[in-house]
Amino acid sequence: MMNGRVVLLSQVAWIFLLLPLGSVGHAGKLEEISDRGMVRIGVSLGGAPMGFYDWRNEPSGYDVDMAHRFAEKLGVEAEYTNVFGDARVSMLVSGQLDVVIANMTATATRAKSVDFSIPYLKAGLRVIVHKDAHIFELDDLAGKKIVVGRGSSGEVFIRGRVPGAELVYTDNFSPNAILLLRQKRVDAAIEDNSLIDYLAKKNPEYVLLPGLFLSGPISIGMAQGDPEFVKWVDRFVSEYISSGDYDRSYRKWWGEDMTPPKLDTAMRVLTIAVREY
Repeated sequence: MMNGRVVLLSQVAWIFLLLPLGSVGHAGKLEEISDRGMVRIGVSLGGAPMGFYDWRNEPSGYDVDMAHRFAEKLGVEAEYTNVFGDARVSMLVSGQLDVVIANMTATATRAKSVDFSIPYLKAGLRVIVHKDAHIFELDDLAGKKIVVGRGSSGEVFIRGRVPGAELVYTDNFSPNAILLLRQKRVDAAIEDNSLIDYLAKKNPEYVLLPGLFLSGPISIGMAQGDPEFVKWVDRFVSEYISSGDYDRSYRKWWGEDMTPPKLDTAMRVLTIAVREY
């Protein structure tokens, strides 16, 4: 998708399961996880506040809190794997991970390979620049260096929207992209606003370009072929939102003065932003 359009692929009523959320009695992935006693979760630890290593070198952040909650609901231990870009999909398809909770937008392309839950967050792409860079809009990026995540939505967006920009690749936003920006080895960076807004708030030497591009749902990714597992994960996300934990977690990481994006818990919505990787 270019120009920020969002296409609603389908919207059907969500009927809650009668089975308690904490039960893992279904055959398939839930039974496999229960028998193993551990759930394998992909998290992306490349950018605060979504996922990063804290001062103890332990995984931390909004997605990590979500992953902890996920394992607790299943009543099993969690094994975390740090994943970026295309690996978020390939490791699900290959069976190396049970779920991915890693700032992953539910795109039409990805939905061909994996299943997605209802959204547990919403985000869009934003561009950040140095205040003194004399860059005021997207077109000003022509001939400039912009750091992008390898295999990311930002890469594809900039290629199509500003073909004259020079792309500088990195595998994670933090610390690599932030370091390049801080050292002025690049003129700008593009990432989800969940990361960019946080960086701008903490660092007044940067400014945001106007516009939020390709806004879409952030969802839990799963391998295809197990509809009962998808239903269970949808229940998990729905309870997370309706319980108020979503609001509390959002304000914990982005600030008490921030308003969380509105998420729908009553409908089974597959709103896919039409944008490529």
